[in-house]
Formats: sequence, C-alpha cells, structure tokens
Amino acid sequence: MRLRNPLNGFKYAAEGVLHVFRTQRHMKFHFLTLVAVLVVSLLWGLNRAEVMVLMFTISLVLVAEMFNTAIEAVVDLVTQTYHPLAKFAKDIAAGAVLVTTLNAVVVGFLLFIGGGTAEQRQAWWHPFERVEASKPDAVIVTVVGVALLMVFIVMWKVSGGKGKMWHGGVVSGHTTIGFFLAVSAFLLSGRVTVGILAFLMALIIAQSRVEARIHTVKEVAAGAVLGTGVTFLVYYLAGSLPWTR
Repeated sequence: MRLRNPLNGFKYAAEGVLHVFRTQRHMKFHFLTLVAVLVVSLLWGLNRAEVMVLMFTISLVLVAEMFNTAIEAVVDLVTQTYHPLAKFAKDIAAGAVLVTTLNAVVVGFLLFIGGGTAEQRQAWWHPFERVEASKPDAVIVTVVGVALLMVFIVMWKVSGGKGKMWHGGVVSGHTTIGFFLAVSAFLLSGRVTVGILAFLMALIIAQSRVEARIHTVKEVAAGAVLGTGVTFLVYYLAGSLPWTR
C-alpha cells in the first residue's frame, strides 16, 4: 500500500487559494487591497501589536471569502434549480464576507486615521520624511515582506495561467522566497560575507528548481528579480536600508 505524502495537504490547500483567486473577482480586489494596506503599514510605522491586529483582520476577510466560495460550490453541486434554502445559504455566506469587510474598514480607520502618535501622523502626511521613532523593526518588515511576496506570487502565477501553486508556473516561488531571505540577511547583518553566503544558498535553491525541471531558467530568474525587488521595496518603505538610516 502506497503511503500518502503528508505534504499533500499543504499542496491541496495552496491550490485552493490559487483557485479562489483565479475564479473570484472579489478575491482579486481583496488581494490588491491587502498589498495597499501592507505598504501603508510600513509607511505608517505600526508596532508589532498593531501589525498583528492588521494581519488577523486581513486574514479574516480572506477566509470568509474562501468559505463563501466553498459554500456556493457545494450548493451548486447539490442543486441547479432555485430553492429558498440554497438562496439563504449563499446570502448568509455573502453576509459573512460583508461583516468581516466592514470590520476590516473599522480596524483600518482606527489604526491609520483615528489614532496614532505624533510621529505616525507625520508619517501619514509625509511618508518619505520618516522619523526614527516611527520606523518598524526588522521582524515587522520581514513579516510584511513575506506576506507581500505570497500575494505577488499568487497573482503572477494566476496571470501566467501555468503550473500550480508550489509546482511550476511562470515564476518560481521557492526562488522568490530564497532571494528575499538572502537580501534580508545581507541588509540586516550589513556584512558582505553574510550576503555572499546567503546569495549562494539562494542560487542553490534556484538551480535545484531548474535541475528538477520544475522551472526554466527564465522562471527562476523572474523569481530572483521578484524576491530581490520586494525586499528592497519593503526595507526602503520602512526606512531600514543601511544607507538611509
């Protein structure tokens, strides 16, 4: 009897995310909003507790949208004709998305507009004239960067219409994460030797994807560019680049 791969569950879950983004118009809007909110959180200089609240709120909206899609699929599977209970099920699921979205709007207002320190208010009106007190720490920058990368990877794979979430596609997700971590290690350490070793590890990851014939050289190159570009972007927005400190 062939044993199941325990990682298959994660692969199927990732495919579910990709399918929802590919087929649901509202999910695309949520992802674009997610990108904007994460970028603003860096400019605003949120602390760890505020970023935790923000990430939980965003995740709640995405999860509600996915449950809504799943319920609609099950209802359509059971019946293709009009039925009051089927309508109620779909309406309630859509209502759950509405409630979580309104909650996200309220949380966003409280975090970005309704409060904040004097430094944060200055960052809102003059985002590129950041003061030291409003700079997020390395952990926040890394978390936001990884979240942005995951969004960009999903969007890029869907737009390319090729491959699956973690296997194939027009951009290598493994290479993207590898170069993000490599650039982050170099920027955080400020040491050339650390940067060289980190980049070598990222190159090994990229080479393994090509040798396994999962990605082409062009696709791993796209991943390297995406990972490197997003890393410099988030550290620049956070005012954490070594030459901007």
